[in-house]
Amino acid sequence: MKKPLFIGSAVAIVTPFTDNGVNYQTLKELIEFQIKGGSDAIVICGTTGEASTMPDDEHIAVIKFAVEAINKRVPVIAGTGSNDTRHAIELSKAAEDVGADGILSVTPYYNKATQKGLYEHFKVIANNVKIPLVLYNVPSRTNLNINPETVKALSQIDNIIAIKECNLGQVGDVVNLCGEDFAVYSGDDNTVLPMLSLGGKGVISVMANIIPQETHNMVERFFQGDTKGAIKLQLQTLNLIKALFSEVNPIPIKAAVNLLGFEAGHCRMPLTEISESNLELLRIEMKAYGLL
Repeated sequence: MKKPLFIGSAVAIVTPFTDNGVNYQTLKELIEFQIKGGSDAIVICGTTGEASTMPDDEHIAVIKFAVEAINKRVPVIAGTGSNDTRHAIELSKAAEDVGADGILSVTPYYNKATQKGLYEHFKVIANNVKIPLVLYNVPSRTNLNINPETVKALSQIDNIIAIKECNLGQVGDVVNLCGEDFAVYSGDDNTVLPMLSLGGKGVISVMANIIPQETHNMVERFFQGDTKGAIKLQLQTLNLIKALFSEVNPIPIKAAVNLLGFEAGHCRMPLTEISESNLELLRIEMKAYGLL
């Protein structure tokens, strides 16, 4: 039986940048904020962490730093996806070498792939590492979907243990096909409870960057049988989530982390600064939520 890397809330943590590189002091502060706030795992160098703008040496250095700073207190899941299979293998092996507990691997973007190609892509990555692999299905960013039947085939590979799923419409089929020991995590903050109700094991969350305790509590209450309490927490987040996704992620969440007082810096180009109108909306919703 496959053991999930985590049950609950994993934060897709932002990467704080300076004009010259990574602000490791702030990254350390953010990691401590997350662990204190109850996050059950930390995803480093994912989409929210702007991994696509990181050269490989910086990418691996950030993973290594996170592994050492977290020091086994919670699992570290490293984003190592690429649309170049060889590159994804190299990043995944490097993440394993520096101590990551698992890897998150996104569907190949731009060049896309057939379902057979997707199977072979993820299979060869998994075969080149010993640590667990979490599939990442996000059709809105990649214009490509891992079909449930392909997820089932991949789930039969020993160290492919979970999927971060952003296609709510197929979650039931994935759960039915793959069974209880293959973990399904919500990839969207506004559908955590629907995903859990269909058999999900938790969320890989953007909003947890600023509300880690509440995101953890939402999932915990559901699994403790307090469905009404969990739903209440989900409903309370919806206006905040709208503000956090008023522009492409991670533009608003990075602005929100800065508003909390952390020196997270700017997003790297081609992402730009949040507009004044959306920044004001973010301030309003963060104040309404009691964060400011």
